[in-house]
Formats: sequence, C-alpha cells, structure tokens
Amino acid sequence: MTDFQSLGLSDGLLTAVYENGYDNPTPIQQKAIPLILEGRDLMGLAQTGTGKTAAFGLPLIERLLAENGKPLPKGTRALILAPTRELVNQIAKSLVSFLRKTPLRVTSVVGGVSINGQIKRLSRGTDILVATPGRLLDLVDRNAVDLKTASYLVLDEADQMLDLGFIHALRRISGLVAKERQTLLFSATMPKQINELAQSYLTNPERVEVAPAGKTADKITQSVHFMDQKAKSDFLVEQLQEKPDGMSLVFCRTKHGAERLMRKLSQSGLAAGSIHGNKSQGQRERAIRDLKEGRINVLVATDVAARGIDIPGVSHVYNFELPEVAEAYVHRIGRTARAGAEGEAVALCAPEEIGLFRQIEKLIGIEIEVAGGEIPPLSAASKPKRGGGNSRGGSNRGGKPSGRKPAPQKSGRGDNDNDAQAKRQRRRRQNGRRNAA
Repeated sequence: MTDFQSLGLSDGLLTAVYENGYDNPTPIQQKAIPLILEGRDLMGLAQTGTGKTAAFGLPLIERLLAENGKPLPKGTRALILAPTRELVNQIAKSLVSFLRKTPLRVTSVVGGVSINGQIKRLSRGTDILVATPGRLLDLVDRNAVDLKTASYLVLDEADQMLDLGFIHALRRISGLVAKERQTLLFSATMPKQINELAQSYLTNPERVEVAPAGKTADKITQSVHFMDQKAKSDFLVEQLQEKPDGMSLVFCRTKHGAERLMRKLSQSGLAAGSIHGNKSQGQRERAIRDLKEGRINVLVATDVAARGIDIPGVSHVYNFELPEVAEAYVHRIGRTARAGAEGEAVALCAPEEIGLFRQIEKLIGIEIEVAGGEIPPLSAASKPKRGGGNSRGGSNRGGKPSGRKPAPQKSGRGDNDNDAQAKRQRRRRQNGRRNAA
C-alpha cells in the first residue's frame, strides 16, 4: 500500500500529515502529488470528498518551503481560487493545519464580510492566498493586492466556477498572475468548457483522473420518490421526523424557496437552519457550526452549499427540488458518504421535473431506485435538452448501469418550435443558477 512518505514529501511535512490523522493517501493524492512536486501543470478529475485539497495543498506547501522565499507587501506567492465562501474557508483551514510548524502564512478572502480587515491582512503579504474570484477582483481594484508575484495558480472546483459565471473573472485574474507559473486545475466533472479552459491556462498539463465525470460515490444509496410538488414539504417532514438523531442536508433551487422550507420544517418541530446567498457570511458560518455541533440536525441549502461543506456525519441528502444542471446533483449528494462513510441520497421528483431527472440518470449512468410514487411520462414540455431514457423498471440498491435506449422522438414539431423550447430551457437554467447563488 502506498504511503505519504513514498510520494516525495519531506519529513517535516510528513509529521504534520500524520498528526492530522492522515494514514494513507487517496487515489487522487497518490497520482497528483508526485507530478506537482516535479513542477508539472496538472488537470485533476476526482469526485467530491476524495481529498483534492491535500492533493494540491501538500506539494504546494513543499515547493514553497523549498524556495525559502518571503512574500512582498500586498503580494502572494501562491493563489488558490474556489467558487464559494464555504470552500475557500475549508481549504484555508485545511492548509493551516499543515503549516503550524512552518513560517508560511495563509490568508483567505471572501465576500459577505468587511473588506477593510482583508485589506489590512494583505498589506504585509501572504505566502498562500485563497479567494473567491469576485472578492479578489474587488481587492485588486482597490490596489490592496498584487498578484504578479504569484508563481502558483490553483483553480479548485473549476466546473462550478464556470457554472456560476466566473469565466470573465478567471480570464482577468490569469492575466494578473506571473506568466511563468505552475497551474493546477481540479474539478469533479469535466465538461467541454473545462477542457477549453485547461488549454488556455495550462502548459502541456498532465491529466489525472480517478473517477469518471459524473460518477457518484460508491457508498451512497440513491432513491427517488415521485409526487406532486405540493406534497413534497409534508413528505419531507415525515421523513425527517423518523430520523430525529440523523444529520441531513436538504437542497432547494432558490434562496427564497430554501428559506420558506426551513420555516416549514421549524414550525413542524424540527431543529432546522438555512444557508443561501441572502445570508451574510457570519450567518452561513453559524448555521454550519450549529449543524456540526448538534444544535440543529437539518440544514436547508441552495447550490451555494453543494461544494465546500465538509461535515462528518451527514447521513442523508434530500433533493427537495432537482437541480437545473445535472452535474449539481453529483455535488449535492457528495455531502454525504464522506471519508469512506455510507450515506443516503433521496430525490423528490414532481411531474414537471421528470426531464431534469432523466438528465441526472444519463449523467451518472445508473437507474436510480424508485422508492415511492409512479413515474410520470416524459412530456414534451419537460423533455431534457440533452436527451434521456424511455420507460423504466425498478433497480437494485444504489442503482444499476443503465442499458436503456433513448425514447423515439415524435415528428410534427418544427425546427422553430424546437429552437424556441431550447431557448426557454436555457433561460430557466440561467435563472435557476442566478437565484441559487
């Protein structure tokens, strides 16, 4: 079995690794760490919860220590970008745990908190800067940070940054960091845009892949209940009341919907909180802390929390509303079954969501087990843009490989009608992502 010592890390860093409870590297760590230590640009693909932070963080720390340099005022030696505040804070916390016996400094900057304190911290410079793209550019525009000394650039969860509309921010930031740099791109899924991004930002990169795009964790049991939209909240209350000692995450599409559902759960006697884009950073951190410490056992969230939340012990993830983008389903349910544990993912699917459901099954390559209700027909109004399956039967625990052929398409619809339908679907997805943020 491979251990961290065989990957090329120094004794001092190995001590920190073992003190943090790491015994053996995960597959993504085994493959990525030696390549990064060699100075190679890298494109890493691995499902969420598999240790990507340590995969790039440990060799990055090793290289910075070996250089024995110091950051200039307002400068940074390494820049890590992540799409959400929660993920930035999680990355920074993980890096700090490895740096306790080193002179290296880590600074994190996110929106939702006072920018003045961040300007003050950045004034003396930092070795590693972890940031969301929006707040970082706010600081750049205020001349509070100078990125030209950053010789390492890490893009974590790159697919979500693209999905959240950060492509223009990424292009601008990439032009501000050092031209001679090592660039690392990590993602849980690899849509076409990620490959295009890699071609623009990386130089002759090594590609490391330990899970197919869209693959869900093996230890997550997935199921779906079909029901009318109006019946979902009462059904969810019953499900949660049956698990008074469990720790659950519930995902909604919009921040207003998440807040309404949280109030419904609280009125039903459940200890619930919420996290979404209308919450301040302090409120979001407090809600996560309350879940970790047991003051609440249900957290209702939008996709702002689908990545970046690493809470041991989450037993159930409920998709109260299916996501507009199928890849988001993978990241939502990836909040359970972390670090080798088991978990359950339960989807509630209304008739108008059947097209979204088919997109999810197509992406993950399995038939999700039907736990209740009858499968509604795939109507023309809800037909997924990217295609889907036809009628289906039950499946085994956790799903089975899908062997279904696409349903035959009925003729009679003109090209103009199809174009208009596609445009409406794109607008709905864009609005859903905007509301969820």
